[in-house]
This record gives sequence, structure tokens and C-alpha cells, in this order.
Amino acid sequence: MQDFLAYNFDILRALHIISVIAWMAGLLYLPRLFVYHTQVPTGSDQSELFKTMERRLLKYIMNPASIATWLFGSLMIYAYWDSYMSAGWFHTKFLLVCILTGVHHVMARHVKKFAADKNEKSTRYFRILNEVPTIIMIAVVFLAVVEPF
Repeated sequence: MQDFLAYNFDILRALHIISVIAWMAGLLYLPRLFVYHTQVPTGSDQSELFKTMERRLLKYIMNPASIATWLFGSLMIYAYWDSYMSAGWFHTKFLLVCILTGVHHVMARHVKKFAADKNEKSTRYFRILNEVPTIIMIAVVFLAVVEPF
């Protein structure tokens, strides 16, 4: 199995990158929807539209893309286990991806709170939350491309 995965590593890497792009699109867009959602009255037509948009983005784009990212990334790790386990940059990247997954789950909780009309966070909070995936993404890309240590 490991040989098969190593032989098809470029395909795995392409699928991993595609999945990451889709996941990041959601992680960058969902908090922006939250910002706009906080600016409309609860129960309004606009609020209901934002609820639908948030739920669909999470359910149909972010969750599958996150799962695919983890699946293809895990297969890549398995293909070259010894190389990755001895690379310091990889451990840092892996930690950042775990944090990004935690951010994903925080956003999923916010989708549920908005759906129940129980959001307690401010527009400013969601503006700051919107920057977290960007910062992590920049660090992860540099680690994966430059492999600094």
C-alpha cells in the first residue's frame, strides 16, 4: 500500500491542494458572512438568508473539504512516514492544521448559534476571527514550500 501511495504521490498532493483550497475558501468566507449577519435584525428575511448560506457553506463545502484535506494529507504522510516524522517543519505544520481544524469547529458552533438566534458575539469578534485562518494559512504554506527546519 505504501509503495502504491508513493508511486501516486503527485496525484495525492494535487487532491490535497484542491481540498485545501476549497476548505480555505470556506474558512475565509464564513466569518465574513457572520460579520454581515450580526448587522441585520434577528428574524428578518436577511437573517434567514444568512442562516441558509452559513449552513450550506459549512455542510456542503467546508466539512467535505476538511475531511478530504485530512484524508489526502494522511495518505501522503503514510506514503513517506519516515521522511515526515523526521522533519521539524512538518510537526509545526501539523500543529497549525490541528489548530485550523479547531477554528473550523468554532465556526461550526457559531453557525448553530446563529441558526438558533443565540449569537452573542460582536461584529468585531467575527472580523478578528476572519483573520485567524489567513495567518495560519500563510504559515502553513511557507512551512510546506520552504521546509525551513
